[in-house]
Amino acid sequence: MAPFTFALAFLLATVPICVHADISVIVGSWSSGSMNVQTGSGFANPAQTSFTYPNTSGISYSFSSQDSTTEGDPWYEIARYRFTSNGSQPNCITAVMNWVHGTYAQADNGSIILTPNGDGYQQIQDPCAAVSNFIENYNDTELLANGYYTFTDPTLGLALQLYAFDGSPLAPMYQVSSTPNMLPTQQLRNVTVATQVIQRRGNGVQSSRSILANWTLVPTAAVVVLLLAVGSSLL
Repeated sequence: MAPFTFALAFLLATVPICVHADISVIVGSWSSGSMNVQTGSGFANPAQTSFTYPNTSGISYSFSSQDSTTEGDPWYEIARYRFTSNGSQPNCITAVMNWVHGTYAQADNGSIILTPNGDGYQQIQDPCAAVSNFIENYNDTELLANGYYTFTDPTLGLALQLYAFDGSPLAPMYQVSSTPNMLPTQQLRNVTVATQVIQRRGNGVQSSRSILANWTLVPTAAVVVLLLAVGSSLL
């Protein structure tokens, strides 16, 4: 069993769940904080693999309804603009712009599984890194565990509370629109071949990063021919 599959099965079986009775309550567009980060055309431009930077950081999620798609699972879209501080190097603040979309489904215990469409990407800026600014593919399957619920904020109105894979709460998000504001639910970017770099952290956990290369995807047959040629040269 693949590591992610095992971890997902473990979490679905063990994370305590506080399930909202009706998943339709998450349908629409939601944004945290000052609501400057929002899904849709004002954040990411997949055709150009670029971003429009909001005035402040935050997260935004959008969900379509089950009956709004002609076939398959409903769609989601995520826009995230986040900063990560470095305690040992205060000047080394990492900024991450992240966009991804795909389909979602609810597990038996109420958790929500987000399956990417394969054309997501993110931009990472770290002034202290060897490469201080780069764009990479981002297509991680994500788990929203521990259920979900909506509540009414006395100032900002209807709000949505989601939880990360480990049960920790995401920032509360407030309803921007009762209908989802998303880019078209289809392949929006020609994904390039990526070089995967495996990094082992001090706690023994492995992480992987796929750095974009300057090649477009080629047919499978061409890849096989290339691999055979490389293999023959090594004999």
